[in-house]
Amino acid sequence: MTISPELLTLADYLAGEFDNREQALADPAWYVHLRMWQRPIPLFGQDSLTIFAEQANVLKLDQPYRQRIMRLMASSESDPPLHIQYYMPKDPSALRGAGCNSALLNTLTQEQLDLLPGCRLAVTQQQIAPNRYKFFAKPPDQARCTFTYLGDTVQVSLGFETTGEEFLSYDKGIDSTNGKATWGAIMGPYRYTKRNQL
Repeated sequence: MTISPELLTLADYLAGEFDNREQALADPAWYVHLRMWQRPIPLFGQDSLTIFAEQANVLKLDQPYRQRIMRLMASSESDPPLHIQYYMPKDPSALRGAGCNSALLNTLTQEQLDLLPGCRLAVTQQQIAPNRYKFFAKPPDQARCTFTYLGDTVQVSLGFETTGEEFLSYDKGIDSTNGKATWGAIMGPYRYTKRNQL
């Protein structure tokens, strides 16, 4: 199957090393200074592109967390044309640090991942200049993204925007009893700037 130019562009925009230095300095009460890695990996064959992601507090770069896999695919419907399916490593600790050290991803297989059925984003795009786009990714209405981590059921709300240079993360942890956000983009998106292309 041929990968569409839109999917290739989205993958290129997402891949990189990012941080939110300016935001964290301007509003440290609400935004931790984070570094995030989104690294392309060869999984799932010819019909999609895959990215490994993790992040770390800049003060604790040796303790990265939130290891996850994003599978970018063309949609079977024409609207929206793209979507992203999230997966979680069965053993996240085995991949800890792979954002910096890509060798840790060399032996990763599909069998080492758990599909997160409710954790899927629909992606739309807007042309902002010749050959320049802004991508918007959000869950379908009524979607509920949950997974089990260290024996607990965790609910999250996922979403992002990207222009290639900037990545806005709307990810939040959700208290499943009252539906309120408990961590993440509570006061608005985390605003990451791409520092290096990966």
